[in-house]
Amino acid sequence: MSERAAPFYCPYCGDEDLHPSEEGHGSWECRACSRAFRLKFLGLLSPGATGSAPSPSPSAVPSASDGGTP
Repeated sequence: MSERAAPFYCPYCGDEDLHPSEEGHGSWECRACSRAFRLKFLGLLSPGATGSAPSPSPSAVPSASDGGTP
């Protein structure tokens, strides 16, 4: 299996100056806006699913503590 893909852009400012964080697997730091974030794969949708996307887990929703809107 190949190495996991890295994000191309910061989800907050759109800059490309991203570096892996020491916080653990899937954690990244944006040097442009000084924010840290974590990416997590939630799973696959079932074939033929036509409804809305599954609601994100509470840890996936940006909060005031990580620079998002509360």
